[in-house]
Amino acid sequence: MTDKEREIVRQLQTRVRQLILQDKGLQEQCRGLEKDVAERDGRISELTSRNKQLEAQYANLKTARILELSDSDTRNARQRLSRLVRDVDKCIALLKS
Repeated sequence: MTDKEREIVRQLQTRVRQLILQDKGLQEQCRGLEKDVAERDGRISELTSRNKQLEAQYANLKTARILELSDSDTRNARQRLSRLVRDVDKCIALLKS
């Protein structure tokens, strides 16, 4: 083997070692990224669950608010009707006299 061939073999060995080291580094980076993705997926799942709970609570509050408004509206309507009935009764009493 000539000196030139030995030099080419050494360069090839050096490049192969570099590629092996680079591969190991990329594998570590890949594992780290997979871990990050798994953590984020878990967080997304938690937040999705929390969002569903909050939407259910909001729907319940909205329903309660509608019922509350209905009760107060009913009271107001009854009071208004009572006033109108009293006014009509007064008018009838005035007409009779």
